[in-house]
Amino acid sequence: MATHQTVLILDFGSQFTQLIARRLREQRVYCEVHPFSLPVDEIRRRAPIGIVLSGGPQSVYDDGAPHAERALLELGIPVLGICYGMQLVAHLLDGKVEHAARREYGRAEVEVQERGLLFAGLDSAETVWMSHGDHVTRLPAGFLQTARTANAAVVGMEDRARGIFCIQFHPEVSHTVHGSAVLHNFLYKACGANGDWTMASYLDEAAVAIRERTRGQKVLCGISGGVDSAVTAALLKRSIGDDLVSVFVDTGLLRKGERAQVEASLTDGLGIPIVTADAGADFLGALAGVTDPEAKRKAIGRIFIDVFQREARKFDGVKFLAQGTLYPDVIESTSVRGPSAVIKSHHNVGGLPEKLGFELVEPLRWLFKDEVRQLGRELGLPEEFIGRHPFPGPGLAVRILGEVTADKVALLQEADAIFLGELREGGWYEKVSQAFAVLLPVKTVGVMGDFRTYENVLALRSVETHDFMTADGPRTEVDSMTSG
Repeated sequence: MATHQTVLILDFGSQFTQLIARRLREQRVYCEVHPFSLPVDEIRRRAPIGIVLSGGPQSVYDDGAPHAERALLELGIPVLGICYGMQLVAHLLDGKVEHAARREYGRAEVEVQERGLLFAGLDSAETVWMSHGDHVTRLPAGFLQTARTANAAVVGMEDRARGIFCIQFHPEVSHTVHGSAVLHNFLYKACGANGDWTMASYLDEAAVAIRERTRGQKVLCGISGGVDSAVTAALLKRSIGDDLVSVFVDTGLLRKGERAQVEASLTDGLGIPIVTADAGADFLGALAGVTDPEAKRKAIGRIFIDVFQREARKFDGVKFLAQGTLYPDVIESTSVRGPSAVIKSHHNVGGLPEKLGFELVEPLRWLFKDEVRQLGRELGLPEEFIGRHPFPGPGLAVRILGEVTADKVALLQEADAIFLGELREGGWYEKVSQAFAVLLPVKTVGVMGDFRTYENVLALRSVETHDFMTADGPRTEVDSMTSG
């Protein structure tokens, strides 16, 4: 990646930090996320064309709040401060930040007072996404105020001479209508980006990195049947050829008919030989009596590793385990880059034992869901496969609230098949990003024909999203199918 222009994102704990990376890459600019404490000397050594300071949940004036060095703002490298990042700039440069009388969360209307650099080409009023409880009440010396809202006097400021640009709202969130334009202005007007990073270049570099890492040794790739693991396998096949061993784990928690579909699509459609491990009894046994969602995820992760280790012993020289781990998996499972909060454990992140027995190969670890689909297209995967709705590695276990049993899995498989079948028949499957059924741990009274029934409750859900990090409910007649 060193051949590309790079923007560094310093993480101060926002759950949107990785989404900033997604938006910058969308602009064809390579970026890396690092802890807020990355030393200034290391930043200087990396020679980025720009630096982004992320949002964060704390107050800059609190004891122990994450701070960057003031010298960061004196490197002569363009800086974009977002939310907490803006407040930190004000705090470091002797402005003033105070607790707001009213927290501002959700959509807001911004009045653009001076277009400056960030708002060039935008309207005088913009719809943005806010999430803050503090605000800047005094600008640092040399800064121009560029925007405000009814709740906050300063939501935009810049010092063009020093190349420092700040906004209180989140341009990376899709609810900020022209957020991409704001980021484009920073990248191309302030940083001088040339847009040299593409998924095709990522493919070439990832293939080289995989070959250098594995050094001709065998790699076992875990296949779940979803797009992520399929793209991982296709990338590995391109990179290391016959050194790839692909294992599809039938967890017994798959969608109806999915085992046959996966075996056919990967072997016949993609030319990737796979070994199927029938492990349904193992997973159901580990989940017996378990009701806590985190405990279920960790149990599933443990069984996956047991199966991989068992299958690896059938082949000589397997040293590496490849997984389709994505950026969102890492974000939600653990704070590896900064002080972000843990959302949930993923079976391929939070469930891994300390003594794994393999070296991990995760070529998609810093990619987002839609980037993976782009990569799949570069690898030649068929569009009908790439366009499938995401399905979690733990399968239907995370869509059954409470204990997972074979009877519940069978019931949910049938209900899920009916729901998705209706969406396809009505032409809505391709129009929504993800749809699924959830079996709730309650029963309710209903009527079937002329008789009273007392049966299980099923929730139907569908969402629209571009990045699989933020989502809205679909604004169509499919709402009537997914309202309960």
